[in-house]
Amino acid sequence: MTTLIPLVSAQAVAFWGLAPVMVIGALIMVFARKAVHSALGLAMLMICLAVQYAALDAPFLFVVQIIVYTGAILMLFLFVMMLVGVDASDSLVETIRGHRVLVLLAGLGLVMLLVAAVYQGLTTDPVGLTAATQDGNVPSIAQLIFTRYVFPFEATAALLITAALGAMVLAHGEKLTKKVRQKEAIGLRMKAYANTGAHPGALPNSGVYARNNAIGAPALLPDGSIAEASVSRPLATRGAIVEAGDLVAPAHRTFAEIEAVHNGDVEDQA
Repeated sequence: MTTLIPLVSAQAVAFWGLAPVMVIGALIMVFARKAVHSALGLAMLMICLAVQYAALDAPFLFVVQIIVYTGAILMLFLFVMMLVGVDASDSLVETIRGHRVLVLLAGLGLVMLLVAAVYQGLTTDPVGLTAATQDGNVPSIAQLIFTRYVFPFEATAALLITAALGAMVLAHGEKLTKKVRQKEAIGLRMKAYANTGAHPGALPNSGVYARNNAIGAPALLPDGSIAEASVSRPLATRGAIVEAGDLVAPAHRTFAEIEAVHNGDVEDQA
């Protein structure tokens, strides 16, 4: 008696190989603390989903998933993130009353819907799928899009175009005030220096040392202390400032020697 070994299909290989990656991408999207990392996790999830469509002999959905969702909508998300600022802190104040309760209820309903869908897919067989795709996957989807669902399709296209135009309008900054000339800018700087004590000149450059020549190395003031304004704010936010504690010691030693000479503690060897 011979035993038949079931063959492993390409759909099964794609599913079991990419399903863990998709779960990891979804977890990164939900639990990432930075919005850019969350968007990258969503991109990984979308690309894996497109491969799943290709393995299921759905080339139209594969191309749409790559071009529309991954290439257009997700790039629009990243564009908005860069426009708002990746270092902007999120507000934890609840501005809508009952927002958290509604979110929990909606999440619970979504979980129940997913569980019901998975249970129905595992326990029942699809009915009418062969009859609905007699001419192939792409012609069947095209017929549905341009006949029964033509209005939602056009409305979605108009919505995406409106979102793109809105993002470009928000990114375009018009000059609503008069352009400040160099003479006027100098006058404003000196006025701010007289009122608030703000430094009227340019910010100090980053430090250049024999052991470190990085843009993140802070400069030293004449008294040997570190000039915090010499390092740009993005580098300070990302924690890329070089520890300059050991670089302050030579300056303090030099100033001590100069002060000793002025005080007469060091004999003149001339």
